[in-house]
Amino acid sequence: MNKALLAAVLAVSATAGAAYAAAPALHETKTMEIGAPPAKVWAVIGDMSWVPLVKASAATMGNTPGSVRTLDLGGPKLVEQLKSYDATAMTYTYVITPDPANIKVLPVTDYTSTITVKPSGTGSLVTWIGELKRADQGDAPAATMDDKAATDAIGGVYDAGLGGLKAKATGAS
Repeated sequence: MNKALLAAVLAVSATAGAAYAAAPALHETKTMEIGAPPAKVWAVIGDMSWVPLVKASAATMGNTPGSVRTLDLGGPKLVEQLKSYDATAMTYTYVITPDPANIKVLPVTDYTSTITVKPSGTGSLVTWIGELKRADQGDAPAATMDDKAATDAIGGVYDAGLGGLKAKATGAS
């Protein structure tokens, strides 16, 4: 293959690869100080009912890794799977299952989240971390499925959830 042809093939390959670039990995982290002991905060976290958007929650195997949890949001449902759960360390990790119906609820894919409760002064520090990608993996995603929509949606859930957790753990709900 001559050098000119090789250069043309490489240029076309690079352009084609750029046209189908994967959506970037996105990160969302929220923390909240809660004026309640870590054990009390951890006791509230169990079934996600502390998240104001969640009307009901059902898990197939409780807090056993592999358990599938369905969150009823008062119409749409979101399905998650528990990946790890450590009551001693007060942390668990879950994923949103790769179901197209979930994207209608939250415009994200490849979502993994970890919630951790740690002592902080006379109370607790709760950290909620998410790793995700936007729902539309294309180069020109719709505004409702782009990076901003994904991080805004998850950030909104985290803010509302942490606010609900604080209210329930401190008896202010």
